[in-house]
Amino acid sequence: MSYETYFQNNREKHLAELKEWLAIPSISALSEHKPDMVKAAQWLVDKIKQAGLEHVELHETKGHPIITADYLHAPGKPTVLVYGHYDVQPVDPLNLWVTPPFEPDIRDGKLYARGSTDDKGQLFLHIKALEAIIKEEGTLPVNIKLCVEGEEEISSANLPGFLEANKEKLAADAILISDTSLLEKGKPAISTGLRGLCALELHVDTANTDLHSGTYGGGVPNALHAIVSLLASLHDDKGRVTVEGFYDGVPDISPLMKEEFQKLNLNEEQLRESLGLEQLYGEEGFTFVERTGARPTLELNGVYGGFQGEGSKTVIPKEAHAKITCRLVGNQDPAAVLENIKRHLHSHIQPGAKLTIKDGEKARAFNIDPSHRMLQLAADAYEDVYGVRALFTKDGGSIPIVETFSRVLGAPAVLMGFGLPDENLHAPNEHFNLENFDKGLLTIVSYLKRI
Repeated sequence: MSYETYFQNNREKHLAELKEWLAIPSISALSEHKPDMVKAAQWLVDKIKQAGLEHVELHETKGHPIITADYLHAPGKPTVLVYGHYDVQPVDPLNLWVTPPFEPDIRDGKLYARGSTDDKGQLFLHIKALEAIIKEEGTLPVNIKLCVEGEEEISSANLPGFLEANKEKLAADAILISDTSLLEKGKPAISTGLRGLCALELHVDTANTDLHSGTYGGGVPNALHAIVSLLASLHDDKGRVTVEGFYDGVPDISPLMKEEFQKLNLNEEQLRESLGLEQLYGEEGFTFVERTGARPTLELNGVYGGFQGEGSKTVIPKEAHAKITCRLVGNQDPAAVLENIKRHLHSHIQPGAKLTIKDGEKARAFNIDPSHRMLQLAADAYEDVYGVRALFTKDGGSIPIVETFSRVLGAPAVLMGFGLPDENLHAPNEHFNLENFDKGLLTIVSYLKRI
């Protein structure tokens, strides 16, 4: 029996099982759902056992459980570690969902539910692909290990320590992850880079109270004036970050990567119009896809202070606040970037204003050479099923645990996603296109056989 026939014959059964899992509200961020986290993890443990994998274990952590399993019956063949997560985002605002987020519903060839594409639906593909090969051929063409966590949506606090403590147990030749998306319908992509991240909040204080702008205006520092001039000092008029040392560790974009970016054929004018902008803006000398995938950024996420109610209130604010995040690339060290920014801010604060800075999260960028054999075979596997070879991209977002996996285990991370960019992950009406559910199963089988 062909795998296409196998999956078609079992399609309704597989979708019914996935619906069961999606119906469990495994929201890692909310403490009241801790029992649901355990229930979702145990459900997966049972399905992994049913699939035929061995040594299935549920590991307790200070947070939510981690699941491991393996199937090691291919001596001399590569070992592939499959990673995914069973936790999901909160569902707010609930009123915007067409159907309840934990009552899975299929409409117009799409499966709607929280977690359908991020990441239960995509992880489920791997379990069923492995099950199919074991049932059809009695064994797997490679050695397989699984590592599934329940804290990806809350920064994977307990997984790095688990990886360090279990290096030998989890050792592999490649880490296979499906938690990304195609470029668009029918156009698969493999990400060769995820930007790192660092964040900070800053607070500017002046007088011990708000002051009357008539009585004191022109004679005392204004917290809003101080913060505006301070934030303006972070970029020059060509969109480049002015912080000394900010670009340390930023690599040039390779000719191969430039070629891959060009293959994306992004229409910047169409993008501009779709966003209702008069023009795009960013670091001079780079295209939109280069700016958003291969260059670092420093962005203001929130600036606030002073009177914001209706009408006028003539005060000089005593305090102002801002939130900043940076997306990092290459070998930028997030801790060093933060220190350089803080040094810049302290040296540019206006006289009479006091600056306080609070560090936020930090994560390194992930990068891999697109010519790596494991990635080239993945691109071939997509072509086997989609009829189009996957393009290599760099994603502007951050998945910190990918870099951790690759660094700790010393193995390439292969990001083979089957979602689509418009599937509302983290938003109301999250869904998974069933065309990619069907093709994803076949692509995973093809990839494992090619390896």
